[in-house]
Amino acid sequence: MPDPVALIFGEEYRRTPYTFGPSHPLQPIRVELAVELIRASGLLETPGVRLIPPRPASEVELGAVHSAAYIETVQALSPSGDASPGGERRAARHGFGSGDNPSFPQMHEASALVAGGTVVGMEEVMEGRALHAFVPAGGLHHAHHDRAAGFCVYNDPAVAIRAATDRFGARVVYIDVDAHHGDGVQEAFYRDPRVLTISMHESGLYLFPGTGFVEELGEGAAYGTSVNVPLEPYTTDVPFLRVVEEVILPLARAFRPDLIVTQCGCDSHWLDPITHLACSTAIWPVLGRAFHRLAHEVCGGRWLATGGGGYDLYSVVPRAWAMLFAAMVEQALPHELPSAFLALRAHHASHPMATSFLDEELVSFGEERDAKVAAATEETITRVRELVFPPSKMNFERKR
Repeated sequence: MPDPVALIFGEEYRRTPYTFGPSHPLQPIRVELAVELIRASGLLETPGVRLIPPRPASEVELGAVHSAAYIETVQALSPSGDASPGGERRAARHGFGSGDNPSFPQMHEASALVAGGTVVGMEEVMEGRALHAFVPAGGLHHAHHDRAAGFCVYNDPAVAIRAATDRFGARVVYIDVDAHHGDGVQEAFYRDPRVLTISMHESGLYLFPGTGFVEELGEGAAYGTSVNVPLEPYTTDVPFLRVVEEVILPLARAFRPDLIVTQCGCDSHWLDPITHLACSTAIWPVLGRAFHRLAHEVCGGRWLATGGGGYDLYSVVPRAWAMLFAAMVEQALPHELPSAFLALRAHHASHPMATSFLDEELVSFGEERDAKVAAATEETITRVRELVFPPSKMNFERKR
C-alpha cells in the first residue's frame, strides 16, 4: 500500500487569493492548475491520499517568526490594500510598495492562510495522520522577520518549522531547490542548531536576493547548520542532480532529523522567465523519489513538501509539481498530459505549450558552456565539502 499522503488545498485559497495583481509574475492560477493536473492524472484516487483544507495561521504562530510591528503593518494594509495617509513610510520600511511586493486587499488574511496551510501539512505529518504532505501554495521563503521580500509576505516554511521544533521537539532538515536562495528561512534558523537549512540556487552574483554563498554557515551553536550551494547560470539537469546526490542527501542523512521539509520551487526550468538555470522537467521525478527515499531512510517517512517559485505558470509549474506528487504517492504517470487538463489549460492560455509530462525539447548552450558549468559545479561542490564535510566536524550531534 502507498504511504498515507495529505494534499493541502481548498476553496479557501480561491476565496482569499494570495495575489499581488494581474500583472505580477506570481499568480495563483499556477497552484490551481497544478492541483487540477494532479486530479486529472488520477493521483487523488490513490489509496491513502486525502485532500485537506488550509486554515489561517494564528498570530501566535506568525509571531514565532515575524515581529509584532511587521504583523501589525500587514494587518493595517489589508482592508484596502493601501497605506493610510502618512503610512507610506511605515509600509516601505517593512518592504511594501515596490514592484515585487505591492500591498493588496486582504493581504494579511491571504498570507496567514498560506502560512496556516503549511502548518496544517506539518501537523498532519507530525501527528501521524500522514507520512507525507504537499502544500503547493506554500514555499514563500523570502519573507524576513520584519520585512516582505521577493513576493513573500509571511514565511510559511519558517512558521511551520518553528511550530515543529517548539511544539513537537523536532529536529528538521530544510531542503530548498528553488532557483532563488532561501534567505528568509536561513535567517530564521541561522542560530538554531535544531534546524539544518540547505539551499541550492542560482548564485547571488546573478540573481535575487544576492545571498546564499558557501561561507554562510550559521552562527554560535548552529555553526555548520546553514549550507548553501550556489549554481552558475545555465546549469542543466546533470550538474543540478549531482549537487543533490553529493551534498544534500549525505548532509541530511548525517543530521538525523525528525522531519524533512522541502521547498520545491520549479523556477530552475529553462523556460522560466525570471531566472537563468536550464533544467528540464525530468529532474522532478528524480527529486521526488530522492526525497521520498531519504524521508523513509532517516525519519520514518515524515516529509513536508511546499511549492515555491515558478513563473512559467501554465506549462512548467503544473507538470513539475504533479510529477513531484506522483513520486510522493508512488504512482506512475502516462507520457501525455490528460486531455481534461489540456482543455482546462487552454481556457486560461492558448499559446503553444508542452503536451507531455517530460519535455520533448531540451535546451542546449553548446559544449563549451556545458564544460564551464560542469567545472564551476565541481569547484563549488569541492568548496562546500571542504567546509562542511565530514559532518562530524559540524554541530550535528543529536542531543540525547
